[in-house]
Amino acid sequence: MVPEESVASFENRMQSASLALEELLLTAQKQHCLTVGIYESAKLLNADPDSVVLCVLAADDEEDVALQIHFTLLQSFCCDSGINILRVSGVQRLWQLLGGVDANQNQEESGDLHCMLVTNLQVDHYRLQEVGMYCQESRRLDQWVPELVLQER
Repeated sequence: MVPEESVASFENRMQSASLALEELLLTAQKQHCLTVGIYESAKLLNADPDSVVLCVLAADDEEDVALQIHFTLLQSFCCDSGINILRVSGVQRLWQLLGGVDANQNQEESGDLHCMLVTNLQVDHYRLQEVGMYCQESRRLDQWVPELVLQER
């Protein structure tokens, strides 16, 4: 049985990592260091995997078989390349955060937020370190692909 202190502490770290991820994605977007979309991400991973520092896989629907196959392939490539990976639920929050919601387009037409790659930021962003520490800690707890839940606001 896991002590209540450990569970509460881990939940606090998850919340902190979620906020850090949101800030990191906004910074990466502003610095043009964010690649969005499964196809675009696969192209970048093929061309220049050394430039990628974080892979974010986002899905709320675990039953989309095609998406899960894409995720499996991306996870495998990222693990082999030493790239931190995060699975995120809360796609609607990502849309809010990254300005992906356009009143004139539905989500499918305005972009694919299921996979995002953060490439080398122009400055060493401390939030990247925080997210990386969360990933390392999760792997130590045998969670090879850490998961975060982004809360709508």
